[in-house]
Amino acid sequence: MAGRHRLLLENAQQLVLVCGRGEEFLRRDGAASLALLPGASVVVGLDGCIKAVGQADVIRNQFSGATFERIIDCSGKCVLPGLVDAHTHPVWAGDRVHEFAMKLAGASYMEIHQAGGGIHFTVEHTRKASEEELFNTFKHRLERMRRAGSTLVECKSGYGLNLETELKMLKVIECAKQSMDIGISSTYCGAHSVPKGKTATEATDDIINNHLPKLKELKLSGEIHVNNIDVFCEKGVFDLDSTRRILQAGKDIGLQINFHGDELHPMKSAELGAELGARAISHLEEVSDEGIKAMARAKCAAVLLPTTAYMLRLKQPPARKMLEEGVIVALGSDFNPNAYCFSMPMVMHLACVNMKMSMNEALAAATINAAYALGKSDTHGSIETGKQGDLVIINSSRWEHLIYQFGGHEALIDYVIVKGKVVYQNERCGTMSSY
Repeated sequence: MAGRHRLLLENAQQLVLVCGRGEEFLRRDGAASLALLPGASVVVGLDGCIKAVGQADVIRNQFSGATFERIIDCSGKCVLPGLVDAHTHPVWAGDRVHEFAMKLAGASYMEIHQAGGGIHFTVEHTRKASEEELFNTFKHRLERMRRAGSTLVECKSGYGLNLETELKMLKVIECAKQSMDIGISSTYCGAHSVPKGKTATEATDDIINNHLPKLKELKLSGEIHVNNIDVFCEKGVFDLDSTRRILQAGKDIGLQINFHGDELHPMKSAELGAELGARAISHLEEVSDEGIKAMARAKCAAVLLPTTAYMLRLKQPPARKMLEEGVIVALGSDFNPNAYCFSMPMVMHLACVNMKMSMNEALAAATINAAYALGKSDTHGSIETGKQGDLVIINSSRWEHLIYQFGGHEALIDYVIVKGKVVYQNERCGTMSSY
């Protein structure tokens, strides 16, 4: 096939497709056995999409007259889809390292929250920070996520709790969407906590009557494009009724429902999400058996966050039960001042060790299923013709090393690629090429 193309990845020891037949998601047996090609190559076109996937000799013959902006020899290496981080809070000011010491001394999440720490501490600092300050720290965090293999990241607001600061955060996220080589799914999370001086009912009314109409206006004008709506459905925060009202109002203006539920107390969040047609629910440490069944029936993804359960010493979410019941299980880092982790390889490792997932299930959860949780599995999450050319090359003959080597991604990852463009290159692989 003659013509000019952006990238050829040639002769990979293992090409981990994850999906091979255009699946929207993988569950049960599908998640347990992933599509994989040995001795294979990938071609990415000038439009950033994958043009061909197949055995190295077949691709070589098919593209014998073609030219490429870049060719990377992947002999002895593995190529995987770009990782998808389905839950992060990366826009904020105000370090909370002091709270880690409090947690280690035995303080619970809600005790810190009620003492004016936690979300409220970050809100205070984020309100004071300029848009430029927030963007600079956000950009640095995204770059660290990208170096760890994430090429699509869900990014929430939620440290403003008033319209002015929530919009400031969403503008920062929009700026990164437009200026950085990384995929972003943006989430309005104005119901992350009840603002000081307001009741939950007053906060709910403010969000429905003021915040969401303004988001709709900005969306219509093209200034901000928000993808999802989130609420922290929790005892002492937003109850089931308030959560229902906010999520339904968000859905009515075209946002996907993707919210925090059943984390610290059983709230019947899973049942509510299934009823409202939620795309995904996060946390679920305290999910009920009925909620698990409802999510499986509704094809509502469970975004599990092993870093949070680990750092807060919470009960682990029942991943195995969810997998056996046919729930679409995804993973996220929950990066925030309370769970400071940029690395989806470490998240997958924790999911395997602490939540008893297999390595295949963890990779499916961090690729195609995480993409599904964001409504993006038609373009992301697997190496298939027509999908976006987001790829990770690791310096190992078996892909499982990405999970097995706990904290080892900095030495393992040779290249991270977004839309066929190398956005990170390990220093041992030479200098970065410009385009």
